[in-house]
Amino acid sequence: MTPAPLPRAAALIVNAHSRSGRDLFVEAKAKLEAAGMTLTEAHAVEDPNALAETVRRAVANGAPMVIVGGGDGTLSGTIDELIGQHCVFAVLPLGTANSFARTLELPLDLDGAIAVIAGGRRRRVDLGMIDGDYFVNGASIGLPALIGQTVPHALKRYLGRVGYLLWALRCSIRFRAFRLMIDDGIVERRMWSTEVRILNGCYHGGVELSDTANLESGEIVIQAVVGRSRARLAADWYAKFFRLRDRQAHTREFRGCTFRIETTPRMKISIDGEVLAKTPVVAKIAAQAVEIAVPRGAASV
Repeated sequence: MTPAPLPRAAALIVNAHSRSGRDLFVEAKAKLEAAGMTLTEAHAVEDPNALAETVRRAVANGAPMVIVGGGDGTLSGTIDELIGQHCVFAVLPLGTANSFARTLELPLDLDGAIAVIAGGRRRRVDLGMIDGDYFVNGASIGLPALIGQTVPHALKRYLGRVGYLLWALRCSIRFRAFRLMIDDGIVERRMWSTEVRILNGCYHGGVELSDTANLESGEIVIQAVVGRSRARLAADWYAKFFRLRDRQAHTREFRGCTFRIETTPRMKISIDGEVLAKTPVVAKIAAQAVEIAVPRGAASV
């Protein structure tokens, strides 16, 4: 069955607090209109806390598609408003890592992203959930949560992924391994770990971390870096960043619909780059939860 074409009318909502949002809002608005899109409303939102409400109003006003510009945290914080609605979600990747856009095979430049919105197709995809909160791409326990909680906004804004790396090196000095328990309702597994990734998509932090995570699989992937060594954690990121042949050597992966995750001590959780939860939590998949604008030639995501 051929999916319905993308709407030609949409609401544009950009996080003007994101790394590129303030500078690109006016340009994006002009280019979308030049591409033949009718913008029913357009907002550059300075306060990130107002983004979800702005999207909620646009959906209530009948927008057939909502275009959200920002990073992964912006997308994760607003996509809840489209659950159960007849509204397509479209992405302008204006963040630092843009992991969800990478998973969707979206162009990361403004012109390419607009071309997808104006001429792509719709695809229904899965979302992840942490204790009832939807997320688009991935959550993590361990060093990324510490980085996300403490990284200065100016460093993130002006240095991007390099800034994250520098701050990660600083944070790793005081970081320690933790005890991890993963329960899928059948088997309870216990191990030492330095990082846990809860993956709906294959990318996290702009790096392809899993070969098996897929937005249409109907399953969520739990990936744990096992052991107590910080050097092993660094080696895992190095191997995955450079896509080495043994890049899965330091991790264990578990696939399923629902997992209970506990840690000792309790650990904070970064959800698509924003620290929003703390263990213990239930992580699960929300299959086929939302329609997304994707490129016409995109493979299975």
